[in-house]
Amino acid sequence: MARILAIDFGEKRTGIAVSDPLQMIANGLTTVDTTHLEQFLVDYVAKESVERFVIGFPTTLRNEPAVVTAQITPFVEKLKQHFPAIPVELVDERFTSKMAFQTMIDGGLKKKARQNKGLIDQISATIILQTYLESKR
Repeated sequence: MARILAIDFGEKRTGIAVSDPLQMIANGLTTVDTTHLEQFLVDYVAKESVERFVIGFPTTLRNEPAVVTAQITPFVEKLKQHFPAIPVELVDERFTSKMAFQTMIDGGLKKKARQNKGLIDQISATIILQTYLESKR
């Protein structure tokens, strides 16, 4: 089986997570400067088999699109153009940043490490992907 790649899209940084080949476990991969995201994905897909992209789609508590959604939608369209054979799924990502931060606290990371916003983005992508994987079982 191929991997599933999750994206926690941000204005400055984007967290990336991937599944194992059996699509059971989500693993944080990296955080990429959003300006380099498309090239990163092209390079990654060239060397790894990716079955699907899962993208965190932020909504408000009223189930309305969040502000950053205006940037995610054009990105999703570009992604579909670059990789027409790879399906893209949008997943509600409400509270994933807060969950990621709490995970860092629960994991015993010191305050200095918890200030690493790139790590929060990567953990958020992992939470998005793990939630997706569990929903498909």
